[in-house]
Formats: sequence, C-alpha cells, structure tokens
Amino acid sequence: MKAKENSARTDIYARITEKIVAQLEKGVRPWVQPWKAGNMSGRITRPLRHNGLPYTGLNVLLLWSESTARGFSSPTWMTLRQANELGAHVRKGESGATVVYASRFTKTEKDASGGEVERDIPFLKTYTVFSCDQIDGLPDHYYGRPEPVADPVARIEHADRFFDNTGAVVRYGGDKAYYSPVSDHIQLPRPELFKDMASFVAIRAHETLHWTAGADRLNRDLSRYHKDRSERAFEEMLVEIGSAMICADLGIVPELEPRPDHASYIQSWLTVLQNDRKAIFAAAAHAQRAVTYLHDLQPNTESGQEAA
Repeated sequence: MKAKENSARTDIYARITEKIVAQLEKGVRPWVQPWKAGNMSGRITRPLRHNGLPYTGLNVLLLWSESTARGFSSPTWMTLRQANELGAHVRKGESGATVVYASRFTKTEKDASGGEVERDIPFLKTYTVFSCDQIDGLPDHYYGRPEPVADPVARIEHADRFFDNTGAVVRYGGDKAYYSPVSDHIQLPRPELFKDMASFVAIRAHETLHWTAGADRLNRDLSRYHKDRSERAFEEMLVEIGSAMICADLGIVPELEPRPDHASYIQSWLTVLQNDRKAIFAAAAHAQRAVTYLHDLQPNTESGQEAA
C-alpha cells in the first residue's frame, strides 16, 4: 500500500509539473495569463472557493490557467458534491479542473529501543472542481464577475499604503529595480519613469517579495543567488508568482511588457522544473508564505490566507 501511495503522489507531481512545463515551453507564464486584455472586462481576483474564500498557493496558478484557456468569467469553483448540495448540477459533458490538497497526519511508530515516537507523514491528493460557468441552477450571485474598481487613483493609493505598511526601506533613483540583501533596501526607478502606475506597483511588488527573504523575516537563503543559476531561477519564479497574487489581491492589473531577460528566465525555469518535479509546488508554497507575511504586516487586518 505504501509503495502504491508513493507512486500516486509521484504521479501528481509529474502531471502538474508537465502541465506547467508545457505552458512555459510555449512562452506562457501561467501566473501572468490573467492580465491579458481578453480578461479585462472585470476585476482580476484570485480563484474563489464555493464559500467565497480565495484559493492559495499552486491552486491559484492552476485555476487561473484553466480559466484563461477555457474562457471562464466566473472566479468561483466548486466540486460536484458542493454544486449538488446547492441544488445545482454540472452540465453533461463538462470536464473539471485539477486542484491539489497538501497536509500531514501524525503516526505513532516504534523506535530502535522499542519506545513509541510520533512522526509527521505528509500527504498530497488531488480533487476535481468546476467553474460556475459549467454549472446550472446556482443562486445568481455565483455567476457574477467581480466589478472593476471604479477609482484607479484610489486603487493605486491603496497599493502604496499596503507596501508602506510593510516597513521595507525603498530608495528611488537610477534605471534599475532590485533588492539589496547587504543594505536591506529596495531600489526603484522613480514612478514617473514607468509606463503607468500599475506597472510601477507590479515592480514594487516583485522587489518587496524579494525583501521578504530577509533573515529576520522569512529567512530564504539568497547567498547563492548570483552564483547558482538554479537558485536564482527558483527565487525569481516564486517572486513572480507572489507578485501576481499580490497584484490580484490589490486589484491592480498591470500590462506587463516582456523584460529583456524574459527568454532566459523561462529557459532557466524550464531547467529547474525538468530536474525537480516538486519545484513548482515548493515555489508556489514559498510565494504564498511571502504573500501571507506581507498581508500580516497590515494594521488591524487578518490575512486569512494560508499556504496551500
């Protein structure tokens, strides 16, 4: 049974990694897809569960990608059972999307001396969900798309407050954006140099996600960032994923232009994912922890977001 469970878990890692790899090979980053113009009629949000709570971690990427590929407009997803419990039904012939659930249970075992010890056993499983666009008979509010944010200026000011509340030190000047671990500061070009303010927010989000790696924060090891291509690729991948989540949470829709290093980054991500089938799971989990950390720094708020 144990070998069978390990095989099933390996298959989950392989299937999902292969899906992400296939998109990257086409030059598509699944965490950026929602920003395309075809999806701009309503506000971009994270995918939502049937109870209105947002999905987290890797499931955000999987469902964003599925929505874009299949043209779904509703952000809400649910299982067949949840739909039935609401008196609704999935239309005949519809196929669902895969999401993953990772957790752990405690098992009591005998140690070498015959004593009992408790061991945490991680497990991973998948289940199938359907977009509300595939379901008939739901209450009307399930079919609505989030309304566009009416006041773009207020939206940008809200984003500025969000990043200011983190306490990250930002210095302005020059023509490069980066986070310096040595001086623990974020360097950004002046906002007026960006194409628009949404693009500025996206870059600030990206560098603030790097900032969360600090030793007194989430303590991600960046010591080999400039020496090891795979380490750099992994950090950039998780920061890109986290930045997309933050932009969605803030209601920001940047029209991201291709970066000069875009092609090389995609190739480096492909290398990482092809060498380690668990890398995308780890990157998404680290991204979610960083996003949750930033939300937890906001005054008088509860993030309500946990790593998948």
